[in-house]
Amino acid sequence: MEHQLRRTLATTLGALALAGCNGAAPGPDQQAVRHYGELAFTPCTLTAPYLTTNVEAQCTTYEVAEDPARPEGRKVALNIAWLPATNEGAATDDPVFFLAGGPGQSAAQVWPAIDGAFREVRKSRHIVLVDQRGTGRSNPLACKDTEGRNAYSDPDDLSEAAAAAFARDCAASLKADPRFYTTTDAVRDLDSVRKALGAAKINLVGGSYGTRVAQQYAMRHPDSTRAVVIDGVVPNELVLGSEHARNLDAALALQFQRCQANDTCKGRFGDDLRGQLRTLMTRLAAAPVNTEYRDPSTGELLTGEVNAGTVAGITRMYSYYPQGAALLPLVLNEAQQGRYGSLMSLSKLLEAQVGDQFMHGMQLSVICAEDADLFKTDPADGDTVLGSAMGDTLKAQCAAWPTGKRPADFHTAWTSDIPTLLTSGELDPVTPPRYGEQVLRTLSNGRHLVLKGQGHGTFAVGCMPKLLGRFLETADAKGLDAKCLDSLDYVPPFTSFNGWEP
Repeated sequence: MEHQLRRTLATTLGALALAGCNGAAPGPDQQAVRHYGELAFTPCTLTAPYLTTNVEAQCTTYEVAEDPARPEGRKVALNIAWLPATNEGAATDDPVFFLAGGPGQSAAQVWPAIDGAFREVRKSRHIVLVDQRGTGRSNPLACKDTEGRNAYSDPDDLSEAAAAAFARDCAASLKADPRFYTTTDAVRDLDSVRKALGAAKINLVGGSYGTRVAQQYAMRHPDSTRAVVIDGVVPNELVLGSEHARNLDAALALQFQRCQANDTCKGRFGDDLRGQLRTLMTRLAAAPVNTEYRDPSTGELLTGEVNAGTVAGITRMYSYYPQGAALLPLVLNEAQQGRYGSLMSLSKLLEAQVGDQFMHGMQLSVICAEDADLFKTDPADGDTVLGSAMGDTLKAQCAAWPTGKRPADFHTAWTSDIPTLLTSGELDPVTPPRYGEQVLRTLSNGRHLVLKGQGHGTFAVGCMPKLLGRFLETADAKGLDAKCLDSLDYVPPFTSFNGWEP
C-alpha cells in the first residue's frame, strides 16, 4: 500500500496548496518601455494553464548572484511582473509583493487565478510578482522523467532507493547549485528587488508556503516591511510535511460531519464515511482494479488502474476547497460500490492540472535544507489516509539532494508589531486554523480571521477582496470591520452528480 500511495502522492507532493511572464511576448505595437526604479519593463500577458483569464502586466528580469559568497559567479535572472495600480497617482514607495505557495509555485503563474481577489488592492497599490528562484522563469529546478515531463519520482519504481536515485539524477542534470535555492536565498532576492524598485517599504501577501517566506522576510527586514497578509499560515516552528497526514484526517472528520448533519447525505452514504474510505483503500491496496473512464480533456474512453494511491491523492487534494470536499462522499461511495470511472477521471484531471505547477527540485532545496533533518516518525500517522509515504519519500530524496543551510533562528516564532492580517479556512486540511492562532500569539498588531466552511486559500472568498483592499490601505487589522464574513456558509454535500438536494 505504501508504494501505491507514493505513485499518486508524488503528483500532489508540492501542494501544502498558476506561466511566468510567460504570456505572449510583446508585438511591435507593445514595445513601450516603462521604468519602475532602476528596472525597465515591457508589456506582457500573464496566462495560466486551464484558465481563460489573462492579465496584462509589465515584465522584466533582474540578475542576482546564485551564491551570495561568489557575486561574480553564476547569476539567476529573476522573472518579475509588475501590475501598475489602476488609480492615477498611486504611491510607488510601498508596493505589494505577492508570494506564491508550494514550495515550487511561480508567483506569475498563480496570479491569473487570483487577480480578481485583488481588484480593490490594485486601485491604490502596485503589485509586484517575483518568481522565486527555482520556479517559473527564474531558473526553474524541474525534475524530468524519461519522457521529458515534470515529475516527482520514478513512476516505474516506487521504492525509497529509486526515489533517492531520481533526486540524485535530477540534481546532476540542473544548471544550478541546488544548495542556494532556499527560503533564505529567496528573502535576499526579494530585498534586492525592493531596492532596485526604489521602494522604501513593501507590503507582503503570502499564501501557504508563501506565508513562510513572508515571515522570514519580515524577521530579517522589519524596517522595510509596512504590512503583512498571510493566508493558510505556516508557523516558522513547523517542520514542513511533518503533520500533513494528521491534518488531513482531522479536516476529513470535520468535512464528513457536514454529511452526517444532512439527512439526505447521511441516508445516501451512511454514518461511517471514514470507515468506508479505510475499507476502500485496504481493498485496492490488496487488489488494484483496471477500470474504464472518460478522459477529462477529450471525453475519450480509456482504461487505467485505480489503486489505494489514487484514492489517497483524490481525497487529499479535493479536501483543499469546499466544492471538492462536498463531492468526496459521492465519489468515494461510487468507488466503494465498484464504480471507479468518476474517481479515475477526477484523478487524471488533477494530475494534468498539478503537473507543471510545482518545481520539485526547488521544493527539495527548500525542504531538505530547512526541515528534513527535523522529520520524526509519528506512529499516529499509521492509520491515516496518507500514512508515512510522503515523509518517507522526502527523507529518502533529501539524503541524496545537495543541501543548503538555514539560519540558526530559522524555526523561531516571528515576534513583531508589524500590522498583520492572518486568514484561515475552517476546514483547511494542510494549514488548519490552529496554525494561524499559533503565529498570532507573538504579533501585537495582528488579527486572525477564520472563514466558515472554507478550505485552503481564502483570498477570493466572499468579501475578502474588499477586506484585503481595506487592510492594505489602512494597515489596521484590529480596526477592520469583518462582519461581512458572517454570511459565509458551508457548501452542501453532493448527493448525486447533479449536485445537492434543494
